[in-house]
Amino acid sequence: MIKKYRKQFNEEFSPEKYNQMKSLLIQKSGLEPGFRLSESPIFLTQEFKKKLLSASDSIIDQIKNLPEGTLEKSIPENCKVPNDTKQPHFFTIDFGICKSENGKIEPQLIELQAFPSLYAFQNIYEEAFCEVYPFLEELKNNISKEDYQKHLHELIVGSENPENVILLEIYPEKQKTAIDFALTEKLLGIKTVCLTKVKKEGKKLFYENNGNLTEIKRIYNRVIFDELDKIPDLKTEFNFREEIDVEWVTHPNWFFKISKYLLPLLKHEFVPKSYFLHEFPENENLEDFVLKPLFSFAGSGVNLNPTKEITGAISDKENYILQRKVNYEPIFEDINGDFSRAEIRLLYIWKENEARPVLLHNLSRMTKAAMVNVDFNKKDAIWIGSSHAFFGE
Repeated sequence: MIKKYRKQFNEEFSPEKYNQMKSLLIQKSGLEPGFRLSESPIFLTQEFKKKLLSASDSIIDQIKNLPEGTLEKSIPENCKVPNDTKQPHFFTIDFGICKSENGKIEPQLIELQAFPSLYAFQNIYEEAFCEVYPFLEELKNNISKEDYQKHLHELIVGSENPENVILLEIYPEKQKTAIDFALTEKLLGIKTVCLTKVKKEGKKLFYENNGNLTEIKRIYNRVIFDELDKIPDLKTEFNFREEIDVEWVTHPNWFFKISKYLLPLLKHEFVPKSYFLHEFPENENLEDFVLKPLFSFAGSGVNLNPTKEITGAISDKENYILQRKVNYEPIFEDINGDFSRAEIRLLYIWKENEARPVLLHNLSRMTKAAMVNVDFNKKDAIWIGSSHAFFGE
């Protein structure tokens, strides 16, 4: 969308530079990324950024003004965790980069979550782009490295000693996002702990830290709670549903409360019309909509071409939504003259007792496929995968 930067990047690009960038990330983290990195960032205008922020501010206002108890209805009974918080610590919003009916490039809301994304990784990823392509320095995030670290430390560690704070995940070494865990450890001085390694005594939780049993006082939670039931023979000493003496960052209930569940409740010119499946009106055309399960992750279960036979066979219709299709516009040109589509995720943090979240960073994802998910791409394609958005004039 900014021809000047796209032209310069494509002229400077080489496979050697792409490998150099990947090597930098391995050097900084000690791990190889478990997901595909795009060869290129995306370039977006300040005008487009204003549209993103306008939509996001409206969405935040609407959520804050929902009647009391609305969000709680989203939590399945078997997934309710005690000691909920009044607001989430993380807030992420995904927008497709689309062409509207009037021919303008505009954002369209895809989904939103109160679940941590790649907050540590994305900052290092931006640094790596800038080290390999120095002209990108002028477009960098305006939050300094020190302030970025301070924001996340205040949010995740708070006033606790870092040794009493853990990043909690199930089998973290097997997760695609393990590189983010490693960078979080370096950034905050906390340890990543597998759920199966957590010890419980009464209402207190502990983990083994350099041979010592150390109390856990805050949990930076990366476990998708409802996924645990799908793991056969999983043995843990504590259950999320139990009363425990810890502070959650962010509380597991927010995974459900800020989710696709909200989409039918939101209104804005950049929010596609959505309905719960059991409330889909007869006068709407099913072909114009995408079918999405409420609580799927990474695009699983999404059907781009639902039929009446498919929707009719679903027994728990209240757990699905139909969202009006949007047209991701292929505008990001690669070195071969082919074009990629993209979406952008805005990474907010929401500090305790603060009225509004703070925009900290972004990540983007590029594709040449129908869905913006790396698994749907041809393996030999370029300009696909996890990326980063730079904003300029």
